[in-house]
Amino acid sequence: VLLQAYGGGLVQAGGSLRLSCTASGRTITISVMGWFRQSPGKEREFVAVDSWNGGNTYYADSVKGRFTISRDSSVKSVYLQMNSLGPEDTAVYFCAARRLSTGNYYSHFTYDYWGQGTQVTVSS
Repeated sequence: VLLQAYGGGLVQAGGSLRLSCTASGRTITISVMGWFRQSPGKEREFVAVDSWNGGNTYYADSVKGRFTISRDSSVKSVYLQMNSLGPEDTAVYFCAARRLSTGNYYSHFTYDYWGQGTQVTVSS
């Protein structure tokens, strides 16, 4: 499975961006797709995921109410709409997917596939 993420960029505080991620290859094995992010010197952190089988979504507390994850199963894609961005959201955002449909969604160690990362920079 290959994940291709795009949509990052530079935006002013209070602005919005939309990230996209498309999976290719043996996508039938995917049960969960989502997003993580990583800032310099920090560990990769959970942002949001969409459980394709159950249709449930999960968000980090830091992004609840501002970010929305959605998907288009027909094209094996997941999206992250990010609103009210702040400098604290500056990071490289990674698309992730895994085969396991249940369990801990929040740990990056439980994901099997990763995209290349896309930079999001929010200026104050």
